[in-house]
Amino acid sequence: MPPLFTAKFLRNPQLNRVNQLMDATRLIQRTLAGLTARANQPVGPNATQPTRPARQDARRNGLVIDAVLREINADDSAQDSVPPASPFTARTGQEGDSHAPRPAPATFKSDVFANEGISWPYRLYTPPGTHDEPLPLIVLLHGCTQTATDFALGTAMNDLAEQKKCYVLYPEQIQRANSSRCWNWFEPGNQQRGRGEPGMIAALVQEVMATRKVDASRVYVTGLSAGGAMAAVMAGLYPDVFAAVGVHSGLPCGAAHDIPSAFNVMRSGNPPRATGRAKTANAMPTIVFHGTADKTVHPDNGEHIVTAAVKAAQSSGVTLVRHEIRQDGGSARAATRTRYTAMDGTPWVEHWEVDSGPHGWSGGDTAGSYTDPTGPSASGAMLEFFLRHRLASAG
Repeated sequence: MPPLFTAKFLRNPQLNRVNQLMDATRLIQRTLAGLTARANQPVGPNATQPTRPARQDARRNGLVIDAVLREINADDSAQDSVPPASPFTARTGQEGDSHAPRPAPATFKSDVFANEGISWPYRLYTPPGTHDEPLPLIVLLHGCTQTATDFALGTAMNDLAEQKKCYVLYPEQIQRANSSRCWNWFEPGNQQRGRGEPGMIAALVQEVMATRKVDASRVYVTGLSAGGAMAAVMAGLYPDVFAAVGVHSGLPCGAAHDIPSAFNVMRSGNPPRATGRAKTANAMPTIVFHGTADKTVHPDNGEHIVTAAVKAAQSSGVTLVRHEIRQDGGSARAATRTRYTAMDGTPWVEHWEVDSGPHGWSGGDTAGSYTDPTGPSASGAMLEFFLRHRLASAG
């Protein structure tokens, strides 16, 4: 209840009497709902309802009327203080079901994960509901200088996850590992299964799967820039964990082995060498987003990721058909979507080249950093792509 109205009525000694409490309550409700002119109209379960519900009037005026004035004595302050139901409180269900359980609300909690003596912060989004059935899990890896919260705001993935009923996990890099919070995708120690940052991320994913109702056949990973490069590494090292991968403005798995080679491939887009375990491409459904005007990570890197994914699929016996679709953006950025589909029509590899797109999450929210709100929605396209794939070998 707004303090203005509370002070106004509680200073009236007549309305503060116990035997006139209900009259005061009704007067407050009528005032807040804009019904003062009808003060003589009966109020109660049998009263005639106004043409427009009082709740709507109050919301238009920025007021809330789901509060009932209650006098609190000093000797009952420790008792249950749940107020009686307001006559304006919406009911759901039949009479007498006021204690019926309500679906659990959505949560976006921060926590810390300990791995090999190091504490790694992360955030986990849980959609609303009871989650009787296992849900998909999307792993999002942020870019340099970003945090888990910042990346969640920029991608707005939680909003889509609420609609599609998915968990969303946001591991966060620490400055102890990289002063700019970049994932160290280019270091050899972070290009091996069970070691370094990939080992930590995989262990965190397993922890979430063990403590939540996660569908093991529908776990996906994606990221932006350095996070996109690390997503490619994760897909290459853990094809038994992830059912599909998304890379936004990132680089191929094994594209560099130190800082100089990392900067070189970022600037030039030269393809990685075809030797080494981390450079071996696994057959995995892959979706790539890259802006054609990206000045930080050369767009050719996106093309190399797509080429490797197509070759890996064909080597595993998957026959692909190429389709090129021009996406007219209207007032937004246009894009060329190249899709490689299996014989049953399922997209296996998808490449979005966003016209004049910068180094930022396409279709993102400006509440987060490194976003391009005028581009096609990378979050929407990736989630749609992911949910069409399942890991056949999931236990």
